[in-house]
Amino acid sequence: MNLSGLLVALVTLAFFGSVGMTLLVIGCALYQKWWPFFVIIFYLLSPLPLLVARRYNAVGMGPSNSCQEAAIFMTMGILISAFGLPIVMARQDVIEAGACWYVVGGNIVVFLTIAGFFVTFGSEDVDYSMW
Repeated sequence: MNLSGLLVALVTLAFFGSVGMTLLVIGCALYQKWWPFFVIIFYLLSPLPLLVARRYNAVGMGPSNSCQEAAIFMTMGILISAFGLPIVMARQDVIEAGACWYVVGGNIVVFLTIAGFFVTFGSEDVDYSMW
């Protein structure tokens, strides 16, 4: 992938990340309850297990890497918690249903953006010396 392709991918990921965060802020601001804003903690925690597992290089493990599978399991737990938090808040009448749907929509966009980052910049053939 050349420099212009990486630049287009980076700008696209930044755009969709800002759209997801805008949905989160709109969901909080329209209904004047800022409790759903705590899903930002899940946004920050979600890539960490995969980044740590990527650094672990097991020699002779074969196609199945237990560290990578554990990292995927932890990431999925974080992801489910990020979707569960606004739903539980809406069920307990802490926030309104409209705010819940804005936050869930923002979650979808942000987590797809994080996945897009791993797909775009996760390949080993990316030459970082061109930056």
